[in-house]
Amino acid sequence: MKNQTLEYYNENANEFCKSTVQCDMNSLYRPFLERLPENARILDLGCGSGRDTKEFLNKGYRVTAVDGAETICRFATEYTGQKVRCLSFEKLDYVEEFDGVWACASLLHVEKTKIEDVIKRIHIALISGGTLYVSFKYGSGEIERNGRLFNNYMEEDMKTLFSKDFGWGDLKCFITSDVRQERTHESWINVLVNKKKV
Repeated sequence: MKNQTLEYYNENANEFCKSTVQCDMNSLYRPFLERLPENARILDLGCGSGRDTKEFLNKGYRVTAVDGAETICRFATEYTGQKVRCLSFEKLDYVEEFDGVWACASLLHVEKTKIEDVIKRIHIALISGGTLYVSFKYGSGEIERNGRLFNNYMEEDMKTLFSKDFGWGDLKCFITSDVRQERTHESWINVLVNKKKV
């Protein structure tokens, strides 16, 4: 994640968290959680406000939450009642620890030159057969908006990024509208994919 993106979140953490913490994500939780066992271990990667971490905890899952922005981590720690680790995606260091990785609207800030390495790190963090959920803005190109870097992707990009050659399988892509009322005109590409069993 570019420093300017982290700086944006550090400087606007309170406003950002308050604007996203109440978003209803249940329609996206369901297909992800259906692929997980009971009492699964979930990594909330780029947890933001802690909204999803709190929901998963309330549902009985064991959750590890990380985010790259220190002020965001403080907000999420207070909101969830659980310590949130400050860690950039490029330094993800877990090894076969999680049944599922939830990366909701977070990896879109990773530069395209670095996304393959981050995906490899997620692959390593998952147990055999583990599930990844990730979402990106739907479209093409790399843009900068309000001091933040955004990378857009389409279905073909996902098929390349999560190919069987890279140890992935059971790929499912689907398009949804933004859940925020003022942004329903924006579309997201959602991906569910499993680490191939060995």
